[in-house]
Amino acid sequence: MPSKEQGWLEQRVIRIDDAEDMRLAPYRNVRERDLVGREGRFIAEGKVVLNVLLANAGFAVESLLVLENRLTGLTGQIGLCPADVPVYSVSRTVMDAIAGFPMHRGILAVGRRSAPCSASQLLDALPEKSLAVVLCGISNHDNMGSIFRNAAAFEADCLLMDETSCDPLYRKAIRVSVGAALKVPFAREGSIEDLVGKLQQAGFDIYALSPSGRETIYTAQPGARTALLLGTEGEGLPKALMQKLRTVRIPMSQAFDSLNVATASGIALSRFSRFSGV
Repeated sequence: MPSKEQGWLEQRVIRIDDAEDMRLAPYRNVRERDLVGREGRFIAEGKVVLNVLLANAGFAVESLLVLENRLTGLTGQIGLCPADVPVYSVSRTVMDAIAGFPMHRGILAVGRRSAPCSASQLLDALPEKSLAVVLCGISNHDNMGSIFRNAAAFEADCLLMDETSCDPLYRKAIRVSVGAALKVPFAREGSIEDLVGKLQQAGFDIYALSPSGRETIYTAQPGARTALLLGTEGEGLPKALMQKLRTVRIPMSQAFDSLNVATASGIALSRFSRFSGV
């Protein structure tokens, strides 16, 4: 005789045996395409990311797609979803045919972002002592996800991106961030010059990170409101902008060019965060 929990789960779950079922259209072939930009919708992968998604009121779950042998381990998460959120269960064969990649660990969700905050709204809501990460031209999704993960680890208060940076809600960026892209408040808009202007108006001390920085991150003394500015690899930050800002560098071997931007963000954030003891 099935337990009460098993009975509840069976009533909640919708079994689908056809990979071409239209109800699974948002999940189909997400390796080749992504939901980013479609009315704020995105794909979340894995149990850890699903937990972050469910914990953030700024996001909603539209549906779940779960491998049949993972259902019993997700009863808590399924219970947190509103009753009108469909939970689809499929076999391994159907899941592989739908997703086309193995990184999801049998758990996928379609999420939706509510009305995003502007950069000005985010800055206005920050506490008197705060740390912001600012990105210019970060177009690599692995780097974007890693920077978000570092920002969460060192408790940055927000992350601002110019319009030339990639969307952090891209499937791969969310996965690499281990859900941090759904946790750290962010805004993506306008030019880097506009964002710098907003930060200056909000009283932030801005440090532009560059291998040619005029001082090291270890001599810089973060203020109450600090913004760490990072540019794309190769081109870096606009020279005209760096001439107007305080520039800092990470001391390293002169026999090598530079660090990966995501790695550099972690080192710099460890210095500028409240955990540094400075």
